Amino acid sequence: MPIRVGVVGVGYLGRYHVDKYASLNEARLVGVMDIDFARAQEVAKTYGCKAFKGLLSLLREVEAVSVVVPTTSHYEVAKACLKNGIHVLLEKPMATSLEEAEELIALAKEKNVVLQIGHLERFNPAVIALFKRLKDPLFIESHRISPFPKRGTDVDVVLDLMIHDLDIVLAAVHSPLQEIRAVGVPVISPKIDIANVRLEFKGCIANLTASRISNKQMRKIRIFQKDVYFSLDYAKHELNLFERKGNSISNKCLSFPRADPLREELISFLRAIKGEINPVVSGEGGKRALELALFVNEQIKRQLASYSKKYR
Repeated sequence: MPIRVGVVGVGYLGRYHVDKYASLNEARLVGVMDIDFARAQEVAKTYGCKAFKGLLSLLREVEAVSVVVPTTSHYEVAKACLKNGIHVLLEKPMATSLEEAEELIALAKEKNVVLQIGHLERFNPAVIALFKRLKDPLFIESHRISPFPKRGTDVDVVLDLMIHDLDIVLAAVHSPLQEIRAVGVPVISPKIDIANVRLEFKGCIANLTASRISNKQMRKIRIFQKDVYFSLDYAKHELNLFERKGNSISNKCLSFPRADPLREELISFLRAIKGEINPVVSGEGGKRALELALFVNEQIKRQLASYSKKYR
């Protein structure tokens, strides 16, 4: 039987969730809810489902929801859904504090429902291909830069963009994190718009840059391990492998041009609800990425305060 699903928040990203659910045999799209009821009505009409004015009225008719509201509302909305025994796919970052994240995790366990966090890059086929080949990374470098967005500015660039790469690095490196050095500045918004962090693990160093004030877009990560260099382009769904074989280096390119990571993420969520698999990014996994992102932010804030005091 298809799982009855709904989407809370049908802005830019939420509408994509609606579109994918509507195409899946595993789901029956019941309805959508948004604080802008006119928008919800428009989306509902397009996809042949119902528009709901209130969250609770939607929850009475569904088994699972995607929560795609602004980050500052993640905790409040997800908590209401979980309290009502609804399975939740919650967009990243899962909350604005560790206390909120911990409460959501505990509530999901209490109600015995799935809480999956929407770290979409985990479903990028190039990333999946990379993880099959990773052993012991020695050095990681990532760049995630883009023009200033029209959405997502309720949080800084670390929680908005860098958290994707923090999640990937945490999943790739299994040794202890020993030191963090972070810098960043606000440029266009009152929040941090460009940031860089150096993560020193036992046996591996990762250097991550995220910016939302560039004139171009780049989403790439490079990983070096013994005798192998991986270069991954998230946007192109492409993985290049450079491997030493004897005295020469071979190059192989794996490309997945027809990939649809969001569709795969939703299928994974539905399979987790059925008990077929564990969530790829559980609440605990989402909390781990959030914890590191918040620590990076705190270090940047201390650095900015120190500069301000020094040159005042």
